[in-house]
Amino acid sequence: MLPEQLQHFVVDKADDMKAADIITIDVREKSSITDFMVLCTGNSKRHVASIAEHVADEARAADILFLGMEGENEGEWVVLDLGDVMLHVMQDEQRQLYQLEKLWN
Repeated sequence: MLPEQLQHFVVDKADDMKAADIITIDVREKSSITDFMVLCTGNSKRHVASIAEHVADEARAADILFLGMEGENEGEWVVLDLGDVMLHVMQDEQRQLYQLEKLWN
């Protein structure tokens, strides 16, 4: 799957779980570890974990390379590494605090 297709896949699967404020940042010119970062917000620890788990499950079902997930036990910020795309699912407080959109744009 091309990076652009994977990015759309991740956005679609996060949207399935009612993730809020989904944005994609193209970091191909700024990072050697991934092409796109998808950022979204969940409204609780359980919601954040559920979004990430759903995307991971759907990626596995579609035979998409899945490198790992961090933070699912805490549920405030979960990072899902799909190689060409990294998904960051955060509660609103963490998203405002770390401002990844501002950092990478």
